[in-house]
Amino acid sequence: MKKIVTSSAALLSLLAPQISSANEGGSELGHHLPLWSVIPFVLLLLCIAVLPLVAGHWWDENKNKGIVAAATGILPAAYFAYRAPETLLHTGIEYFSFLTLLFSLFVISGGIYISGDIRATPKVNTLFLLMGAVLANFVGTTGAAMLLIRPVLRTNGERRNVRHIPVFFIFVVANVGGCLLPIGDPPLFLGFLKGVPFFWTLSLFLPWAMAIGLILTVFYIWDSIAYSGEAEKDIQRDIAAVEPIRIHGKRSIPLLLGVVVSVAALPSVHLPAHHFWAYIPFRELAMLTLTAIALKVAPLKGPSKEEDGSKLNPRVANGFSFHAIIEVAVLFAGIFAAMIPALMILQARGGELPVREPWQFFFASGSLSSFLDNAPTYLTFLSLAQGQGYSGAGAVVGVNPAILEGLSLGSVFMGAMTYIGNAPNFMVKSISDSAGVKCPSFGGYFVLALVVLLPVFIAVNVVFLGLRPF
Repeated sequence: MKKIVTSSAALLSLLAPQISSANEGGSELGHHLPLWSVIPFVLLLLCIAVLPLVAGHWWDENKNKGIVAAATGILPAAYFAYRAPETLLHTGIEYFSFLTLLFSLFVISGGIYISGDIRATPKVNTLFLLMGAVLANFVGTTGAAMLLIRPVLRTNGERRNVRHIPVFFIFVVANVGGCLLPIGDPPLFLGFLKGVPFFWTLSLFLPWAMAIGLILTVFYIWDSIAYSGEAEKDIQRDIAAVEPIRIHGKRSIPLLLGVVVSVAALPSVHLPAHHFWAYIPFRELAMLTLTAIALKVAPLKGPSKEEDGSKLNPRVANGFSFHAIIEVAVLFAGIFAAMIPALMILQARGGELPVREPWQFFFASGSLSSFLDNAPTYLTFLSLAQGQGYSGAGAVVGVNPAILEGLSLGSVFMGAMTYIGNAPNFMVKSISDSAGVKCPSFGGYFVLALVVLLPVFIAVNVVFLGLRPF
């Protein structure tokens, strides 16, 4: 491991001069890229949306997802390897950081098993989602989603009409819930690294509370209607299955918190840099170390029940497998490569967008965050906002606080609009599908998001961000 780290760091240090001198060239390239250069990215999105419908059995294989991701991502990757290798290298580093965080949270949370079963009533389900929304601010949306999705599915295991539950789980826990602290969602963490005060995001509490309250109200009504349609025998099975809640795998909880601390406190690779140590991914190495410990604490094999004095293995009890994280890894490898032209065009021409008001920043950054990586989208619009030259009272990193509020809310909230808008969305879908709760198709989910979330977002913008619909 030491040799690998040292060799990698040395290679990066040799590339640093080229990276430093080529950054401006890579930025200029965005002005010259034709709009048709985003076609591979659009094709990949279409494949994700259509193939599950027309070739569902074929699409279920992660190998085939990898074929599609490679077919759409290889041309953009090859082009930028030739024209702007520094851009491809940065993208590779971002993908490595992205996947390491997801992998660590996925594996560690898989070693925490919440046993027991409580009544799967609309009230209980609503409280589950509210708890997840709060927790997302302390362990991140990915951590909260991976920790709670299995207990939520298991609690509702005796019910039949539950396809809406993972959808609202994605809305609330995997996205909207995580906007009160920088740890909650990657765009806010990048804002913190750019100088936004750590606790500034607490000023988003009122719009957060309004959005969460409205979404949970819709969920409660929806779930109440679904619950009323359950067969009496299923309700009786649910009542009979009630048992006290217990947490197994408590030794993994400090490891989960360790990942959060690593993200907040340790540096990753930073290019270009002037010191050798800047080329070592301390953050990712720490997370992978914690993951290795988690696999030792809760191995992949062991008893799934406490029988004959044997101690339950929480990972086995969870039905843990790597299928979901492999699916995310292969699809997002293609997404990261194929979206490079789209991001570069946005960075180069973002100033041409008619974006001046807080609500415009909300919908502009949010719409793009629904399909692109929301972290670089946030940074692009943050640069656009800083370019407006605001110097009034209360400026935050040179930005009007109302503008920053709209940008922050849009980047986080609208990640819920599609399965690819935020990292945990696809993971929740995959885990739910594996548990027998089939989520809607890409297009079906998008329609549900439009119907449920868009009115909520418009209401938040009217109340807090100055949108005047009439």
